[in-house]
Amino acid sequence: MSIKNIYCVGRNYFLHAQELNNAVPTSPMIFTKPSHAFTEAKGQILKMPTGKGSVHYEAELVIHLAKDYEPSLKVDEIIDQMAIGVDFTLREVQDELKKKGYPWLPAKGFPHSALVSPWIPFAGIEAIGNHDFTLERNGREVQRGNIKDMIFPIPILIEFIGKEFGLGAGDIIFTGTPAGVGAVQEGDHLVMNWKENKVGECFIGS
Repeated sequence: MSIKNIYCVGRNYFLHAQELNNAVPTSPMIFTKPSHAFTEAKGQILKMPTGKGSVHYEAELVIHLAKDYEPSLKVDEIIDQMAIGVDFTLREVQDELKKKGYPWLPAKGFPHSALVSPWIPFAGIEAIGNHDFTLERNGREVQRGNIKDMIFPIPILIEFIGKEFGLGAGDIIFTGTPAGVGAVQEGDHLVMNWKENKVGECFIGS
């Protein structure tokens, strides 16, 4: 599947903003990752940056657009696929960038930092709200999320990104992470689940 732009949403779950002592945004906080950051979780070993501080996992629901954004189109007409993803983040690097008011790219845009499970057909906004997504680290659940808990729901995200930046077929959106983020270590086994079923996995290398 061809990927164009990778949009990401920061602080879209209240408890996650709280756990990092961040203010809750009043409008969607959007950043991007380069397309080279994209990779699918198929059981492989992923190399993470070394010598730059801790790398944190941030599990997210990821959507793929089949059509260009138009205000007249409903969300269920625009989205065709979804995945469970991990927005990997160099946390100490990000903290320093935030202090200086600099863009987050050095903390968010490294290779393999936009991890997604193999794609799943999108069943519609109402249907996916009936199920949670989870991330397991070494057999233990570390994150659980549901789109019903988003500060800015998916329709608002699509409208905002579409109007502010443009949104087209082939673009994907990491829709934000729930509470429970933490650092990965070399050898960790990460498993992404949807409806309590494994949809993707990887191992952490260095």
